[in-house]
Amino acid sequence: MSVAKKEYKRITVKSLIEMKQNGEKISMLTSYDYSMAKIVDAAKVDVILVGDSASNVIAGHETTLPITLDQMIYHASAVVRAAKRALVVVDIPFGSYQSDSKEALRSAIRIMKESGAHAVKVEGGEEIQESVKRIIGAGIPVMGHLGLTPQSIYKFGTYTVRAKEEAEAKQLISDAKLLEKLGCFGLVLEKIPATLAKKVAESVAIPVIGIGAGNGVDGQVLVVHDVLGMTHEFNPRFLRRYMNLYEEMSTAISQYVSDVKTRDFPNEDEQY
Repeated sequence: MSVAKKEYKRITVKSLIEMKQNGEKISMLTSYDYSMAKIVDAAKVDVILVGDSASNVIAGHETTLPITLDQMIYHASAVVRAAKRALVVVDIPFGSYQSDSKEALRSAIRIMKESGAHAVKVEGGEEIQESVKRIIGAGIPVMGHLGLTPQSIYKFGTYTVRAKEEAEAKQLISDAKLLEKLGCFGLVLEKIPATLAKKVAESVAIPVIGIGAGNGVDGQVLVVHDVLGMTHEFNPRFLRRYMNLYEEMSTAISQYVSDVKTRDFPNEDEQY
């Protein structure tokens, strides 16, 4: 069924809920710096996620755990300066919200005040409800994240699909409904069975964004470096690469090195 798209000059939390109600899919990509965010925003991506995946993609860590709150604020500030249309959502990093709801609020306030972001994202359900409640109570929009939650990778021990068993699937549905009840404006579902993700999306009124969660949800999110093929060793089933920038950039840089070594660059027209 074709649905007339409403043109949004600026995406807000309200816009995303309208999109779900109107059957319009929501596009979401990560960005971690000004230059990339400017391109992503100009392409009319609806939501830019300043993900703690910066820990992997930008800093080269094995997991998302090492990135700090200060570093997340640094990345978010750069992205916010570039985004003219997209809603900017920032991950609260590991250790900044799980243990104490007051600390969670302080972390969220710092992100909002110091970066200018529009919302924050947290991982977990029932176990972090007090943190979610306190952040939302302060007027800060919160997006939830269920399924495979990378900040808990050492608990899971693997990046395989979550909630395949009935008990975990029931808990996930319960957590999704709880997060909606607490006031979350949306959810990310990562690496869960497509049938379960569709069921969750149909059981809540808030937008559900999937990554490795099938097409029955309200939108999709991917890491922009994966989409553009800047990374080449990461090949999950859910990833569609739209370019092979790794190869193109490698070729271009090798050509630059050659041109410098052979004195071809700079030529007469490229000097003063």
